[in-house]
Amino acid sequence: MLSDRPSHLTEGHPIHADPAEPRAGLREWAGLALLALPTILLGLDLTLLHLALPALAADLKPTSTQALWIVDAYGFMIAGFLITMGTLGDRIGRRKLLMLGAAAFGAASILSAYSTSATMLIAARAALGVAGATLMPPTLALISNMFLNPHQRALAIGVWATMFALGMAAGPIVGGILLERYWWGAAFLVALPIVGLLLIVAPILLPEYRAPQAERLDMTSVALSLAGLLPIVYGIKQIAKDGFGLAAVLGLTFGLIATLLFIRRQRRLKSPLIDLELFSDRAFRTALLILLVGLTAVGGTMLLVTQYLQLVVGLSPLSAGLRMGPSALAMLLAGITAPLIARRFGPGPVIATALALSVVGYLLLALLDSSPGGVGLVTAAFALVYLGLGTIAALGTDLVVSAAPAEKAGSASALSEVVQELGLAVGIATLGSLTTAVYRAEMAGQTLVAGDIGHRLSDSLAGAASVAAQLPAGTLEQAEAAFMTGFNAAAAACAIAIALMATLAVVALRKPGASKAAKS
Repeated sequence: MLSDRPSHLTEGHPIHADPAEPRAGLREWAGLALLALPTILLGLDLTLLHLALPALAADLKPTSTQALWIVDAYGFMIAGFLITMGTLGDRIGRRKLLMLGAAAFGAASILSAYSTSATMLIAARAALGVAGATLMPPTLALISNMFLNPHQRALAIGVWATMFALGMAAGPIVGGILLERYWWGAAFLVALPIVGLLLIVAPILLPEYRAPQAERLDMTSVALSLAGLLPIVYGIKQIAKDGFGLAAVLGLTFGLIATLLFIRRQRRLKSPLIDLELFSDRAFRTALLILLVGLTAVGGTMLLVTQYLQLVVGLSPLSAGLRMGPSALAMLLAGITAPLIARRFGPGPVIATALALSVVGYLLLALLDSSPGGVGLVTAAFALVYLGLGTIAALGTDLVVSAAPAEKAGSASALSEVVQELGLAVGIATLGSLTTAVYRAEMAGQTLVAGDIGHRLSDSLAGAASVAAQLPAGTLEQAEAAFMTGFNAAAAACAIAIALMATLAVVALRKPGASKAAKS
């Protein structure tokens, strides 16, 4: 993370050091290219699995709740362990942690690819998330070690952020190409060449760094953060599945209590995992909230769009992935141009404008029906959604860091990473659960099919598609219409949420540097 800078950049010196700092050479830029590989890999793994879900569902036959866990267990574990792994890298060495994490990521990828049950795959995905959390902090921290010149460092960090966005955007396309020729497990094995190259070349190109006075890793805070996050997510899933039952209430209650205990402990610690004082800054709070809500909307909608293209329209994984190509281009275009435009107009108006365009995209998705002619509309709508994503991904981290005092820029950056990962995972859980709940309500009156086939029909559209040959005529079309009703509801909810964030950006980010200047 950005807090893991060499001591001369953190102890009493401003973040924007003298431009006369030593400039990076060929070895450092080659090292950046190497660090881009795990960054792309992490972005890929967040979205690569979406297109594999129908084939995976037909093979492992997960319930709708298990299918959601298969997708989002990865993101939740990354979010839970990010700050912890950043501190661990200080203690054992950042390059060492990166290599250990890469090896663990490769092993967990193999375990995922050859899983024989939904439960096994959920566990493997959780292990992938923990390993992924060991990759993100060292990559960014090592960039800070390698690029001491502030202008070069800004460019290098920009490349790092762009590579993560590129991986996210390329996930559906790469997944479609792989699934066109191989089984669903191939989506996980794409990590192995990257891991192998990293393990071989990292000792040559990347420096090792340990903080001279490493902070103590507070395991109680780590445990409390996970004890707060995971039960709350479990409670949300249980509500979607069975309503407000005992399991859901217990999960939410336990999670909220653990979260309150975590916050209380952070206030008392000299070196907390999360510096809560940062939240006193209005621009900081606003930027984090926009990132959280924006990524929540995108994460859930991405899953629903890939299901629509395959399960409703009937496209192959490759065709579905290629249909999302224009969306990827829109995100990359926004990521490149938004910082340049923000120099003239400020980040607040740029973010608000991009989010307003995203609202148009979500509204188009809210009007979508199950007719095959909607593919073009989905492509255009999702490109608008991704335009907003590219903008907040490019400006968000910089805005969060600049809103904080210089000595707290590292904690601000860490929270930015956590919020983005958490937003993607929460989006998959909440919007997926909302769509499932609407689907089940729409299919509640279906009495023509009984037994296990009837259960799969009423559980989810993926379940209905897996037994399509055994359903009465017209029943699958009814299931598709029920899914689209849920899809439309989720898209409408996203449009409302993103419109609120666009308004907030205009109001609260008019002068993003004012609060920081006041503190200086």
